[in-house]
Amino acid sequence: MWPVLAAWLALSLLAAMGTEEVCGDLPAAPSRSIPAPQLSPEERLSPHMPESLHCDACHAIAFQIEEQLRRAEGKVGRKALSESDYMEVLERSCSQGWESYGVQELDGEKRLAGPGLPRQEPMSVMVTGGPWPGRLSKMCHGYVGERGEAQIYGAHRRGPAALRELLCHGEKGACASSKAGGPAPRKATQDEL
Repeated sequence: MWPVLAAWLALSLLAAMGTEEVCGDLPAAPSRSIPAPQLSPEERLSPHMPESLHCDACHAIAFQIEEQLRRAEGKVGRKALSESDYMEVLERSCSQGWESYGVQELDGEKRLAGPGLPRQEPMSVMVTGGPWPGRLSKMCHGYVGERGEAQIYGAHRRGPAALRELLCHGEKGACASSKAGGPAPRKATQDEL
């Protein structure tokens, strides 16, 4: 047994030395370090969506509502849903898990990321879970309560742009004071908790 083990060890060492002689030192693969976004106390602990992310959150909510209503219309095989059907779909839309959403830092700016949102970087770290699903659900229920189910469904029937306009870009919308649909400017300072 010892002669076999000794022969195997000798061959392994020779093979390793031979590889270095033929190939030389292999170049190190370039490494890339991508830090997680640094969240302020408000972003980590507050039960409310930070003001700077309201516009992104509104677009995520509009996207999810649009998707849920579109699927429900497809299932019933007719164009329009009854009032009870669209009310149920809107409740389900707002009460969903929202786990696929989180925060990324893009070009030094924190942005909400997930389905239906623009500017998602493949090489970045996204912080999901925690308070984000609850904040989105709370905002969604707030929009449905403020605008009303019939008005939201009517906007959906006019198309996705009409629903985003109603929820996000109207006079009092989350994106009203921002340019090009980006996040609204932050009004509170970081230390105001």
